Amino acid sequence: MSVMYVGEALVIEGSDLDNVAHIDLLIGPKDGPVGQAFATALANQSAGHTNLLAVVSPNIPAKPATVMITKVTLKKGGQVVQMFGPAQAAVARAVVDSVVDGVLPKAEAENWVIVCGVFIAPTANDNKKIYKNNYEATKLAIKNAVQKSPTIDEIIAKKETKHPFE
Repeated sequence: MSVMYVGEALVIEGSDLDNVAHIDLLIGPKDGPVGQAFATALANQSAGHTNLLAVVSPNIPAKPATVMITKVTLKKGGQVVQMFGPAQAAVARAVVDSVVDGVLPKAEAENWVIVCGVFIAPTANDNKKIYKNNYEATKLAIKNAVQKSPTIDEIIAKKETKHPFE
């Protein structure tokens, strides 16, 4: 039986919706459905939706290998730079720090992959906040995924809470 962990996290600093980070991710073995999604994401590119490997710095990829999927169409050069710069570094470092912290098992770093959906608002305007928010959101999404959190009981108890974009 193949393992698939699913995680999500939203990080907003105060009321700054321009630099919000929203992460959706899948974690699992290379030889399972997450591995198939990972390979498909790297092989299937389209205008405005350039999927990329998360790298800590040039030639230093995150492990488990992580493909970042754009959740909005990147239309402007600045938005592309934000994805390939602070967002990419934030996601990669969050993955590696999750291994260092023991949230992701080091023994699986070569066996698992991560498919990570990343949202960069067209109005994003602060690279430091993009980094900070995406780092925090990725770490939280990974933790939520492997801990299978929130539980269905927690979700039911909070189903009437207000969504920040309502």
